[in-house]
Amino acid sequence: MEHVNENAALGYDNMNAGQTLYVRSTSGRYRTATDSHVLAAARIAAKSLIGDRLDMGNPNAVKRYFQAKLSGMGHEVAAVLYLNSQFKVIRYMEMSHGTLTQASVYPREIVKTGLRLDAAAIIMSHNHPSGIAEPCEADLALTRHLKHALALVDVRLLDHIIVTGQNTTSLAERGQV
Repeated sequence: MEHVNENAALGYDNMNAGQTLYVRSTSGRYRTATDSHVLAAARIAAKSLIGDRLDMGNPNAVKRYFQAKLSGMGHEVAAVLYLNSQFKVIRYMEMSHGTLTQASVYPREIVKTGLRLDAAAIIMSHNHPSGIAEPCEADLALTRHLKHALALVDVRLLDHIIVTGQNTTSLAERGQV
């Protein structure tokens, strides 16, 4: 009998191990949960990671949050956390849904939303469906451009986090923000 580590992270290599998950339909019947059901539930559960008490100045909490929101998507999604001056969340917004390899991100729209929400800071994130968490030159150029645009209106870019199913890369931790 195979030993299942119940504390292990769910990955493609162990996702069939352990308990079967079920979902209930609107008619009240239960059926086996699909990957889409599980990922949708994870995105909903991620909201609990950004409660009023959570300091989004904590890089590990931020990475866990974005990983719960963005990993497992089959296309690139660019998202932003708008924060107040105490780094508490004002709003999470998915700014762009793209293709397998890219998503169009418009710094102008991020700045406009930041001003409308009276944000003091933002944290940007996007996923790499390829599973490679390394930033490309376009990611680095976007980070520089966004930081500059936000600085003009006194909004800080705290981080740009790249998410895959298993890893995250913080550009702030690398000194690239």
